[in-house]
Amino acid sequence: MRDEWGFDGFVVSDWASIHEMVPHGFCVDDKEAAMKAVNAGVDMEMVSYTYMNYLKQLIAEGKVSQKIVDDAVRNILRVKYRLGLFQNPFIIANDSVLYAPSHLAEAKKVAAESVILLKNRNHTLPLDKKIKTIVVVGPLADAPYEQMGTWAFDGEKAHTQTPLQAIRSLYGERVKVLYEPALAFSRDTLINRIPKAIALADSADAVIAFVGEEAILSGEAHCLADLHLQGAQSALIEALAKTEKPLITVVMAGRPLTIEKEVNLSDAVLYTFHPGTMGGPALADLLFGKSVPSGKLPVTFPREVGQVPLYYNHNHTGRAPLGNEILLNKIPVEAGQTSLGCTSFYLDAGFYPLFPFGYGLSYTTFLYSNLKVSNRELKRGDILTVSVDLENTGSYEATEIVQLYVHDKAASVTRPVKELKRFERVTLKAGEIKNVVLTLPVEELAFYNLEMKKTVEPGEFSLCVGTNSQEGISADFKVVQ
Repeated sequence: MRDEWGFDGFVVSDWASIHEMVPHGFCVDDKEAAMKAVNAGVDMEMVSYTYMNYLKQLIAEGKVSQKIVDDAVRNILRVKYRLGLFQNPFIIANDSVLYAPSHLAEAKKVAAESVILLKNRNHTLPLDKKIKTIVVVGPLADAPYEQMGTWAFDGEKAHTQTPLQAIRSLYGERVKVLYEPALAFSRDTLINRIPKAIALADSADAVIAFVGEEAILSGEAHCLADLHLQGAQSALIEALAKTEKPLITVVMAGRPLTIEKEVNLSDAVLYTFHPGTMGGPALADLLFGKSVPSGKLPVTFPREVGQVPLYYNHNHTGRAPLGNEILLNKIPVEAGQTSLGCTSFYLDAGFYPLFPFGYGLSYTTFLYSNLKVSNRELKRGDILTVSVDLENTGSYEATEIVQLYVHDKAASVTRPVKELKRFERVTLKAGEIKNVVLTLPVEELAFYNLEMKKTVEPGEFSLCVGTNSQEGISADFKVVQ
Protein backbone atom coordinates (compact mmCIF):
# COMPACT_ATOMS: atom_id res chain seq x y z
CA MET A 1 0.00 0.00 0.00
CA ARG A 2 2.65 2.51 1.00
CA ASP A 3 5.56 1.56 -1.27
CA GLU A 4 3.68 0.56 -4.43
CA TRP A 5 0.53 2.70 -4.24
CA GLY A 6 1.87 5.69 -2.35
CA PHE A 7 -0.81 5.42 0.34
CA ASP A 8 -0.21 7.94 3.15
CA GLY A 9 -3.37 7.51 5.20
CA PHE A 10 -3.70 5.17 8.16
CA VAL A 11 -4.75 1.53 8.47
CA VAL A 12 -7.28 0.60 11.16
CA SER A 13 -8.30 -2.88 12.25
CA ASP A 14 -11.88 -4.06 12.23
CA TRP A 15 -13.77 -4.41 15.51
CA ALA A 16 -11.57 -6.44 17.93
CA SER A 17 -9.94 -8.25 15.03
CA ILE A 18 -6.40 -7.92 16.41
CA HIS A 19 -7.42 -9.77 19.56
CA GLU A 20 -9.39 -12.26 17.44
CA MET A 21 -6.14 -13.52 15.92
CA VAL A 22 -5.84 -15.44 19.20
CA PRO A 23 -9.07 -17.48 18.89
CA HIS A 24 -8.28 -17.87 15.18
CA GLY A 25 -5.14 -19.71 16.26
CA PHE A 26 -2.74 -17.32 14.55
CA CYS A 27 -1.35 -15.91 17.82
CA VAL A 28 -0.87 -17.50 21.24
CA ASP A 29 -1.97 -14.40 23.18
CA ASP A 30 -2.83 -10.70 22.88
CA LYS A 31 0.81 -9.69 23.25
CA GLU A 32 1.83 -11.64 20.15
CA ALA A 33 -1.25 -10.31 18.32
CA ALA A 34 -0.21 -6.73 19.05
CA MET A 35 3.33 -7.43 17.85
CA LYS A 36 2.23 -9.04 14.57
CA ALA A 37 -0.40 -6.40 13.85
CA VAL A 38 1.73 -3.30 14.39
CA ASN A 39 4.72 -4.82 12.58
CA ALA A 40 2.42 -5.61 9.64
CA GLY A 41 1.47 -1.93 9.39
CA VAL A 42 -1.85 -1.70 11.24
CA ASP A 43 -1.70 1.83 12.65
CA MET A 44 -4.84 1.91 14.82
CA GLU A 45 -6.60 -0.77 16.82
CA MET A 46 -10.36 -0.73 17.06
CA VAL A 47 -11.99 -1.67 20.41
CA SER A 48 -9.59 -4.30 21.74
CA TYR A 49 -6.66 -3.09 23.89
CA THR A 50 -3.66 -5.12 22.77
CA TYR A 51 -1.71 -2.03 21.66
CA MET A 52 -2.47 -0.12 24.83
CA ASN A 53 -1.57 -3.08 27.03
CA TYR A 54 1.53 -4.42 25.28
CA LEU A 55 3.23 -1.99 22.88
CA LYS A 56 5.39 -0.35 25.55
CA GLN A 57 6.59 -3.77 26.72
CA LEU A 58 7.17 -4.98 23.16
CA ILE A 59 9.34 -1.93 22.44
CA ALA A 60 11.36 -2.55 25.59
CA GLU A 61 11.91 -6.15 24.52
CA GLY A 62 13.02 -5.08 21.03
CA LYS A 63 10.17 -6.94 19.32
CA VAL A 64 8.65 -3.72 18.01
CA SER A 65 10.74 -0.71 17.00
CA GLN A 66 10.04 2.78 18.28
CA LYS A 67 10.04 3.95 14.64
CA ILE A 68 7.11 1.68 13.75
CA VAL A 69 5.03 3.18 16.57
CA ASP A 70 6.09 6.72 15.68
CA ASP A 71 5.16 6.14 12.03
CA ALA A 72 1.75 4.77 13.06
CA VAL A 73 1.13 7.90 15.14
CA ARG A 74 2.25 10.14 12.26
CA ASN A 75 -0.10 8.38 9.86
CA ILE A 76 -3.05 8.92 12.19
CA LEU A 77 -2.22 12.55 13.00
CA ARG A 78 -1.67 13.35 9.31
CA VAL A 79 -5.25 12.36 8.49
CA LYS A 80 -6.65 14.19 11.51
CA TYR A 81 -4.80 17.31 10.42
CA ARG A 82 -6.20 17.05 6.88
CA LEU A 83 -9.68 16.71 8.32
CA GLY A 84 -9.22 19.95 10.21
CA LEU A 85 -9.64 18.31 13.61
CA PHE A 86 -6.84 20.38 15.17
CA GLN A 87 -8.42 23.62 14.01
CA ASN A 88 -12.02 22.62 14.81
CA PRO A 89 -12.13 19.50 17.02
CA PHE A 90 -15.74 19.89 18.24
CA ILE A 91 -18.72 19.60 15.91
CA ILE A 92 -22.10 20.68 17.25
CA ALA A 93 -24.91 18.75 15.61
CA ASN A 94 -27.78 20.78 14.21
CA ASP A 95 -30.81 18.75 15.22
CA SER A 96 -33.18 21.22 13.58
CA VAL A 97 -32.53 19.68 10.15
CA LEU A 98 -33.70 16.23 11.23
CA TYR A 99 -36.83 15.15 9.34
CA ALA A 100 -36.85 18.38 7.34
CA PRO A 101 -39.57 18.32 4.66
CA SER A 102 -36.99 18.42 1.86
CA HIS A 103 -35.14 15.47 3.37
CA LEU A 104 -38.33 13.45 3.77
CA ALA A 105 -39.25 14.21 0.16
CA GLU A 106 -35.86 12.93 -0.96
CA ALA A 107 -36.22 9.82 1.23
CA LYS A 108 -39.59 9.12 -0.37
CA LYS A 109 -38.14 9.58 -3.86
CA VAL A 110 -35.24 7.23 -3.14
CA ALA A 111 -37.57 4.63 -1.64
CA ALA A 112 -39.91 4.76 -4.64
CA GLU A 113 -37.02 4.40 -7.09
CA SER A 114 -35.64 1.44 -5.13
CA VAL A 115 -38.78 -0.72 -5.14
CA ILE A 116 -38.62 -3.58 -7.65
CA LEU A 117 -41.71 -4.91 -9.42
CA LEU A 118 -41.09 -8.64 -9.79
CA LYS A 119 -44.47 -9.71 -11.15
CA ASN A 120 -47.61 -8.05 -12.45
CA ARG A 121 -50.00 -10.62 -13.87
CA ASN A 122 -52.89 -9.21 -15.89
CA HIS A 123 -51.91 -5.64 -14.95
CA THR A 124 -52.98 -6.11 -11.32
CA LEU A 125 -51.01 -2.98 -10.51
CA PRO A 126 -51.58 -0.12 -10.33
CA LEU A 127 -54.85 -0.63 -8.48
CA ASP A 128 -57.77 0.14 -10.75
CA LYS A 129 -60.16 2.92 -9.78
CA LYS A 130 -62.95 0.34 -9.87
CA ILE A 131 -61.51 -1.18 -6.71
CA LYS A 132 -63.45 0.27 -3.79
CA THR A 133 -62.36 -1.92 -0.86
CA ILE A 134 -58.92 -3.31 -0.09
CA VAL A 135 -57.70 -5.38 2.82
CA VAL A 136 -54.20 -4.78 4.13
CA VAL A 137 -52.66 -7.78 5.89
CA GLY A 138 -49.32 -9.01 7.11
CA PRO A 139 -46.85 -8.35 9.93
CA LEU A 140 -44.89 -5.67 8.01
CA ALA A 141 -47.88 -3.50 7.02
CA ASP A 142 -47.63 -1.35 10.11
CA ALA A 143 -44.23 -2.07 11.64
CA PRO A 144 -42.41 1.28 11.82
CA TYR A 145 -39.35 -0.05 13.63
CA GLU A 146 -38.80 -3.00 11.27
CA GLN A 147 -39.28 -0.84 8.18
CA MET A 148 -36.13 1.15 8.99
CA GLY A 149 -33.93 -1.91 8.52
CA THR A 150 -30.79 -3.09 10.24
CA TRP A 151 -28.09 -0.87 11.80
CA ALA A 152 -30.41 2.17 11.83
CA PHE A 153 -29.04 3.34 15.18
CA ASP A 154 -30.33 6.89 14.83
CA GLY A 155 -33.69 5.92 13.36
CA GLU A 156 -36.77 7.02 15.28
CA LYS A 157 -39.77 4.82 14.65
CA ALA A 158 -42.14 7.62 15.70
CA HIS A 159 -41.22 9.36 12.44
CA THR A 160 -41.58 6.28 10.24
CA GLN A 161 -44.57 6.38 7.91
CA THR A 162 -45.81 2.84 7.33
CA PRO A 163 -47.72 1.51 4.30
CA LEU A 164 -50.94 1.15 6.29
CA GLN A 165 -50.71 4.73 7.56
CA ALA A 166 -49.86 6.08 4.10
CA ILE A 167 -52.61 4.17 2.28
CA ARG A 168 -55.18 5.44 4.76
CA SER A 169 -53.97 9.05 4.73
CA LEU A 170 -53.24 9.38 1.01
CA TYR A 171 -55.91 7.15 -0.55
CA GLY A 172 -58.46 6.59 2.21
CA GLU A 173 -61.00 8.75 0.41
CA ARG A 174 -60.65 6.69 -2.76
CA VAL A 175 -60.91 3.22 -1.20
CA LYS A 176 -62.16 1.63 1.97
CA VAL A 177 -59.17 0.21 3.85
CA LEU A 178 -59.63 -2.87 6.04
CA TYR A 179 -56.73 -4.11 8.16
CA GLU A 180 -55.80 -7.35 9.85
CA PRO A 181 -52.10 -8.16 10.46
CA ALA A 182 -52.89 -11.89 10.87
CA LEU A 183 -49.40 -12.39 12.33
CA ALA A 184 -47.92 -10.34 15.15
CA PHE A 185 -44.40 -10.32 13.66
CA SER A 186 -42.52 -11.98 10.83
CA ARG A 187 -41.46 -15.05 12.85
CA ASP A 188 -44.91 -15.56 14.36
CA THR A 189 -46.06 -19.17 13.94
CA LEU A 190 -49.53 -18.73 15.42
CA ILE A 191 -52.16 -19.09 12.70
CA ASN A 192 -55.29 -18.45 14.75
CA ARG A 193 -55.74 -14.93 13.29
CA ILE A 194 -55.35 -15.95 9.65
CA PRO A 195 -59.07 -16.86 9.30
CA LYS A 196 -59.94 -13.30 10.29
CA ALA A 197 -57.76 -11.98 7.46
CA ILE A 198 -59.41 -14.40 5.05
CA ALA A 199 -62.87 -13.23 6.10
CA LEU A 200 -61.91 -9.62 5.39
CA ALA A 201 -60.39 -10.64 2.06
CA ASP A 202 -63.65 -12.25 1.03
CA SER A 203 -65.37 -8.88 1.35
CA ALA A 204 -62.64 -6.87 -0.44
CA ASP A 205 -61.83 -6.18 -4.08
CA ALA A 206 -58.08 -6.71 -3.61
CA VAL A 207 -55.61 -7.88 -0.97
CA ILE A 208 -52.23 -6.33 -0.19
CA ALA A 209 -50.01 -8.55 1.97
CA PHE A 210 -46.89 -7.07 3.57
CA VAL A 211 -44.46 -9.83 4.53
CA GLY A 212 -40.71 -10.27 4.90
CA GLU A 213 -38.21 -9.96 7.70
CA GLU A 214 -37.85 -7.97 10.87
CA ALA A 215 -34.82 -5.70 10.81
CA ILE A 216 -32.89 -7.80 13.34
CA LEU A 217 -32.96 -10.86 11.06
CA SER A 218 -30.51 -9.36 8.58
CA GLY A 219 -27.21 -7.56 8.80
CA GLU A 220 -23.84 -8.48 10.24
CA ALA A 221 -23.73 -11.87 12.00
CA HIS A 222 -27.38 -12.61 11.21
CA CYS A 223 -27.03 -15.48 8.78
CA LEU A 224 -29.79 -17.92 7.94
CA ALA A 225 -29.36 -21.49 6.79
CA ASP A 226 -32.59 -21.17 4.84
CA LEU A 227 -34.02 -18.15 3.06
CA HIS A 228 -37.73 -18.89 3.12
CA LEU A 229 -40.29 -16.54 4.66
CA GLN A 230 -40.14 -16.97 8.42
CA GLY A 231 -43.00 -18.04 10.68
CA ALA A 232 -46.42 -18.64 9.15
CA GLN A 233 -46.08 -15.97 6.45
CA SER A 234 -46.05 -18.48 3.60
CA ALA A 235 -49.17 -20.11 5.03
CA LEU A 236 -50.81 -16.68 5.12
CA ILE A 237 -50.03 -16.05 1.45
CA GLU A 238 -51.31 -19.51 0.52
CA ALA A 239 -54.57 -18.93 2.39
CA LEU A 240 -55.06 -15.49 0.82
CA ALA A 241 -54.46 -16.89 -2.66
CA LYS A 242 -57.32 -19.33 -2.17
CA THR A 243 -59.76 -16.42 -1.89
CA GLU A 244 -59.10 -15.79 -5.59
CA LYS A 245 -59.06 -12.06 -4.94
CA PRO A 246 -56.27 -10.08 -6.65
CA LEU A 247 -53.30 -10.62 -4.34
CA ILE A 248 -50.45 -8.12 -4.19
CA THR A 249 -47.51 -9.31 -2.11
CA VAL A 250 -45.04 -6.71 -0.85
CA VAL A 251 -41.81 -8.11 0.58
CA MET A 252 -39.74 -6.06 3.02
CA ALA A 253 -36.48 -7.85 3.75
CA GLY A 254 -32.79 -7.20 4.09
CA ARG A 255 -31.72 -9.98 1.74
CA PRO A 256 -32.97 -12.01 -1.22
CA LEU A 257 -35.46 -14.64 -0.08
CA THR A 258 -36.46 -17.88 -1.79
CA ILE A 259 -40.02 -16.84 -2.61
CA GLU A 260 -40.82 -18.79 -5.78
CA LYS A 261 -43.88 -20.37 -4.18
CA GLU A 262 -45.21 -17.02 -2.96
CA VAL A 263 -44.52 -15.36 -6.32
CA ASN A 264 -46.50 -18.06 -8.10
CA LEU A 265 -49.41 -17.61 -5.67
CA SER A 266 -49.48 -13.83 -6.06
CA ASP A 267 -50.86 -11.70 -8.87
CA ALA A 268 -48.29 -8.97 -8.30
CA VAL A 269 -45.10 -8.81 -6.25
CA LEU A 270 -43.13 -5.77 -5.09
CA TYR A 271 -39.76 -6.20 -3.39
CA THR A 272 -38.83 -3.21 -1.26
CA PHE A 273 -35.97 -4.47 0.90
CA HIS A 274 -36.29 -2.23 4.02
CA PRO A 275 -37.52 1.08 2.57
CA GLY A 276 -36.84 3.38 5.54
CA THR A 277 -38.72 6.27 7.08
CA MET A 278 -40.73 7.23 3.98
CA GLY A 279 -41.30 3.73 2.65
CA GLY A 280 -45.04 3.90 3.34
CA PRO A 281 -45.87 6.92 1.16
CA ALA A 282 -43.52 5.66 -1.56
CA LEU A 283 -45.29 2.29 -1.66
CA ALA A 284 -48.76 3.82 -1.50
CA ASP A 285 -48.03 5.96 -4.57
CA LEU A 286 -46.67 2.93 -6.43
CA LEU A 287 -49.66 0.76 -5.55
CA PHE A 288 -52.16 3.37 -6.72
CA GLY A 289 -50.25 4.46 -9.81
CA LYS A 290 -49.08 7.93 -8.86
CA SER A 291 -45.54 6.56 -9.25
CA VAL A 292 -44.29 3.86 -11.60
CA PRO A 293 -41.76 1.22 -10.45
CA SER A 294 -38.28 1.57 -11.89
CA GLY A 295 -36.07 -0.34 -9.45
CA LYS A 296 -33.79 -3.16 -10.57
CA LEU A 297 -32.44 -6.03 -8.50
CA PRO A 298 -28.92 -5.34 -7.21
CA VAL A 299 -28.44 -9.05 -6.55
CA THR A 300 -29.47 -12.38 -8.05
CA PHE A 301 -32.46 -14.13 -6.46
CA PRO A 302 -32.10 -17.93 -6.14
CA ARG A 303 -34.94 -20.40 -6.51
CA GLU A 304 -33.51 -22.59 -3.76
CA VAL A 305 -30.86 -21.95 -1.16
CA GLY A 306 -28.81 -24.82 -2.59
CA GLN A 307 -28.10 -22.73 -5.70
CA VAL A 308 -26.11 -20.24 -3.63
CA PRO A 309 -23.57 -18.85 -4.45
CA LEU A 310 -25.45 -17.59 -7.47
CA TYR A 311 -24.43 -14.41 -9.24
CA TYR A 312 -24.62 -12.94 -12.73
CA ASN A 313 -20.90 -12.42 -13.38
CA HIS A 314 -19.76 -15.99 -12.90
CA ASN A 315 -17.10 -17.62 -15.07
CA HIS A 316 -17.97 -20.05 -17.82
CA THR A 317 -18.37 -23.71 -17.04
CA GLY A 318 -16.96 -26.35 -19.36
CA ARG A 319 -20.43 -27.62 -20.16
CA ALA A 320 -23.00 -24.87 -19.89
CA PRO A 321 -26.68 -25.85 -19.73
CA LEU A 322 -28.48 -26.20 -23.05
CA GLY A 323 -31.98 -25.54 -21.76
CA ASN A 324 -33.23 -29.05 -22.51
CA GLU A 325 -31.94 -30.79 -19.41
CA ILE A 326 -34.09 -33.39 -17.64
CA LEU A 327 -35.40 -32.23 -14.30
CA LEU A 328 -36.05 -34.44 -11.29
CA ASN A 329 -39.74 -35.03 -11.91
CA LYS A 330 -39.10 -36.14 -15.51
CA ILE A 331 -36.48 -38.81 -14.80
CA PRO A 332 -38.03 -42.28 -15.28
CA VAL A 333 -37.94 -44.81 -12.45
CA GLU A 334 -34.97 -47.19 -12.67
CA ALA A 335 -33.34 -44.95 -15.26
CA GLY A 336 -29.97 -46.12 -16.49
CA GLN A 337 -27.05 -44.51 -14.68
CA THR A 338 -25.99 -41.56 -16.79
CA SER A 339 -24.78 -38.05 -16.19
CA LEU A 340 -27.93 -36.75 -17.90
CA GLY A 341 -26.13 -34.64 -20.50
CA CYS A 342 -23.14 -33.64 -18.38
CA THR A 343 -24.18 -29.99 -18.15
CA SER A 344 -24.14 -27.66 -15.17
CA PHE A 345 -27.57 -27.47 -13.56
CA TYR A 346 -29.54 -28.72 -10.55
CA LEU A 347 -31.90 -31.64 -11.02
CA ASP A 348 -34.50 -29.97 -8.78
CA ALA A 349 -34.00 -26.28 -9.58
CA GLY A 350 -32.47 -26.13 -13.03
CA PHE A 351 -29.69 -23.68 -13.80
CA TYR A 352 -31.28 -20.26 -13.85
CA PRO A 353 -32.20 -18.08 -10.86
CA LEU A 354 -35.69 -17.06 -9.85
CA PHE A 355 -34.85 -13.50 -10.90
CA PRO A 356 -31.58 -12.37 -12.49
CA PHE A 357 -29.40 -9.46 -11.46
CA GLY A 358 -30.74 -6.21 -12.87
CA TYR A 359 -34.32 -7.50 -13.16
CA GLY A 360 -37.29 -5.23 -12.61
CA LEU A 361 -40.61 -4.66 -14.35
CA SER A 362 -42.61 -1.49 -14.97
CA TYR A 363 -46.24 -0.57 -15.48
CA THR A 364 -45.28 0.14 -19.07
CA THR A 365 -43.15 -1.82 -21.55
CA PHE A 366 -39.91 -0.88 -23.27
CA LEU A 367 -38.50 -1.90 -26.64
CA TYR A 368 -34.76 -1.92 -27.39
CA SER A 369 -33.68 -1.65 -31.03
CA ASN A 370 -31.09 -0.31 -33.45
CA LEU A 371 -28.00 -1.19 -31.40
CA LYS A 372 -24.83 0.39 -32.81
CA VAL A 373 -21.19 0.48 -31.77
CA SER A 374 -18.86 3.28 -32.81
CA ASN A 375 -16.15 0.98 -34.08
CA ARG A 376 -15.77 -2.76 -34.48
CA GLU A 377 -12.01 -2.53 -33.89
CA LEU A 378 -10.54 -0.45 -31.08
CA LYS A 379 -7.14 0.15 -29.49
CA ARG A 380 -6.33 0.38 -25.80
CA GLY A 381 -6.62 4.16 -25.68
CA ASP A 382 -9.91 4.35 -27.57
CA ILE A 383 -13.41 4.92 -26.24
CA LEU A 384 -16.21 2.59 -27.25
CA THR A 385 -19.50 4.38 -27.93
CA VAL A 386 -22.67 2.29 -27.81
CA SER A 387 -26.05 3.62 -28.87
CA VAL A 388 -29.49 2.04 -28.73
CA ASP A 389 -33.02 3.22 -29.40
CA LEU A 390 -35.32 2.86 -26.41
CA GLU A 391 -39.09 3.10 -26.95
CA ASN A 392 -41.81 3.30 -24.32
CA THR A 393 -44.39 1.00 -25.91
CA GLY A 394 -46.90 1.16 -23.06
CA SER A 395 -49.32 3.72 -21.71
CA TYR A 396 -47.46 5.15 -18.69
CA GLU A 397 -44.66 7.66 -18.48
CA ALA A 398 -41.92 5.69 -16.79
CA THR A 399 -38.21 5.26 -16.20
CA GLU A 400 -36.12 2.40 -17.55
CA ILE A 401 -32.60 1.59 -16.37
CA VAL A 402 -30.62 0.77 -19.50
CA GLN A 403 -27.81 -1.70 -18.71
CA LEU A 404 -24.62 -2.39 -20.67
CA TYR A 405 -22.81 -5.70 -20.13
CA VAL A 406 -19.49 -6.78 -21.69
CA HIS A 407 -17.88 -10.21 -22.11
CA ASP A 408 -14.25 -10.96 -22.92
CA LYS A 409 -14.53 -14.13 -25.00
CA ALA A 410 -11.04 -15.55 -24.39
CA ALA A 411 -8.16 -14.34 -22.24
CA SER A 412 -5.09 -15.49 -20.34
CA VAL A 413 -7.30 -15.65 -17.24
CA THR A 414 -10.90 -16.83 -17.61
CA ARG A 415 -13.27 -13.89 -17.60
CA PRO A 416 -16.89 -13.62 -16.38
CA VAL A 417 -19.72 -14.44 -18.77
CA LYS A 418 -20.77 -10.81 -18.45
CA GLU A 419 -19.87 -7.71 -16.45
CA LEU A 420 -22.05 -4.67 -15.89
CA LYS A 421 -20.08 -1.70 -17.23
CA ARG A 422 -22.64 1.08 -17.55
CA PHE A 423 -26.25 1.86 -16.66
CA GLU A 424 -28.43 4.91 -17.13
CA ARG A 425 -31.87 5.95 -15.95
CA VAL A 426 -33.99 7.07 -18.91
CA THR A 427 -37.47 8.55 -18.46
CA LEU A 428 -39.84 8.37 -21.42
CA LYS A 429 -43.41 9.43 -21.99
CA ALA A 430 -45.81 6.88 -23.42
CA GLY A 431 -44.89 6.29 -27.06
CA GLU A 432 -41.65 8.28 -26.84
CA ILE A 433 -38.42 7.02 -28.44
CA LYS A 434 -34.97 8.12 -27.34
CA ASN A 435 -31.52 7.26 -28.60
CA VAL A 436 -29.44 6.35 -25.55
CA VAL A 437 -25.67 6.68 -25.82
CA LEU A 438 -23.26 4.96 -23.44
CA THR A 439 -19.49 5.42 -23.58
CA LEU A 440 -16.88 2.99 -22.29
CA PRO A 441 -13.11 3.59 -22.35
CA VAL A 442 -11.34 0.46 -23.58
CA GLU A 443 -9.02 0.71 -20.58
CA GLU A 444 -11.97 -0.32 -18.39
CA LEU A 445 -11.76 -3.77 -19.99
CA ALA A 446 -8.48 -4.33 -18.13
CA PHE A 447 -7.96 -7.15 -15.63
CA TYR A 448 -5.05 -8.70 -13.75
CA ASN A 449 -3.38 -11.27 -15.98
CA LEU A 450 -1.28 -14.29 -15.03
CA GLU A 451 1.63 -12.04 -14.12
CA MET A 452 -0.71 -9.99 -11.89
CA LYS A 453 -0.36 -6.98 -14.18
CA LYS A 454 -3.46 -4.95 -14.94
CA THR A 455 -3.81 -4.82 -18.70
CA VAL A 456 -6.24 -4.91 -21.61
CA GLU A 457 -5.57 -7.99 -23.68
CA PRO A 458 -6.33 -7.86 -27.39
CA GLY A 459 -9.11 -10.15 -28.51
CA GLU A 460 -12.80 -10.49 -29.26
CA PHE A 461 -15.52 -9.12 -27.03
CA SER A 462 -19.31 -9.16 -26.99
CA LEU A 463 -21.62 -6.63 -25.43
CA CYS A 464 -25.29 -6.68 -24.52
CA VAL A 465 -27.61 -3.76 -23.87
CA GLY A 466 -30.93 -4.48 -22.22
CA THR A 467 -33.33 -4.42 -19.33
CA ASN A 468 -31.49 -6.94 -17.11
CA SER A 469 -28.50 -9.28 -17.14
CA GLN A 470 -30.37 -12.00 -19.06
CA GLU A 471 -32.30 -9.98 -21.65
CA GLY A 472 -31.01 -7.61 -24.30
CA ILE A 473 -29.58 -7.17 -27.78
CA SER A 474 -25.96 -7.94 -28.59
CA ALA A 475 -23.05 -6.86 -30.75
CA ASP A 476 -19.39 -7.84 -31.11
CA PHE A 477 -16.20 -5.81 -31.23
CA LYS A 478 -12.48 -6.42 -31.16
CA VAL A 479 -9.56 -4.90 -29.28
CA VAL A 480 -6.35 -4.88 -31.32
CA GLN A 481 -2.75 -4.17 -30.32
